[in-house]
Amino acid sequence: MFTKVNGKVVSVNLAQAGQITARRGAMLFYTGQVWFEPHQIPGGMGGGMGGLGGLAGMAGRMMSGEHEATMIAQGNGTVHYGYRGLDVAVVELGAGGGANQFGPGGEMRVEASRLLAYSQGLQATIVSTTSSGVGVGGGGRGGGLMGALRSAAGSMATGQGMFTTQLTGAGSAVILGHGGFIELPVSPNRPLTVDPQAFAASVGQIQTSLRSTVSLRNMGRTGGEGFQLDCTGQGVVYVQASEHRL
Repeated sequence: MFTKVNGKVVSVNLAQAGQITARRGAMLFYTGQVWFEPHQIPGGMGGGMGGLGGLAGMAGRMMSGEHEATMIAQGNGTVHYGYRGLDVAVVELGAGGGANQFGPGGEMRVEASRLLAYSQGLQATIVSTTSSGVGVGGGGRGGGLMGALRSAAGSMATGQGMFTTQLTGAGSAVILGHGGFIELPVSPNRPLTVDPQAFAASVGQIQTSLRSTVSLRNMGRTGGEGFQLDCTGQGVVYVQASEHRL
């Protein structure tokens, strides 16, 4: 679907792939007859926010900046995408996804700032991490608007947001990162712990839990690794070779 031109640019033939959704500003150039139109990823926050879902969601997203404007490309031509010279990786989901295939369709979770583009076979929604298998270890954050604000404040410190983009179906997606990517398998007998700022995306049935290693006893002696992200389940985790936040 997507073809890597080099480590920082991908191309896609719209006549073969159909319409492509990409973050605004990612189109570098195109050939042929192509047109673009604005697009909005729908929210699918679900539960976890109680009766303040809309208000808490808005507050959380405003504080953590977890929203990127997107554009749909259609027509008969080839479009090249890249963004700020960042490294790219193409992830295949669902049928034909090889090692990343889990059943007839795939599932991927990725921060909005790390998602460059995806094909029309994938459905994207913005989901609350508090209701989608992503939690915080070492005690709850509380509910309602104040809980949302605390969650958003924590996300600003660790890079792990209060909301994330979920892609489901069969198709291709392109993710962004610094220094290239490492694909790490996760299974029930092989959990994984990563630096939250190095975490790029997960594919499959992956549950993540943000854990603080700071306590009154070791305050100032954590070696700079105050938060860790525990990954469990069955799937693949993509880690960028850097702790640089996008």
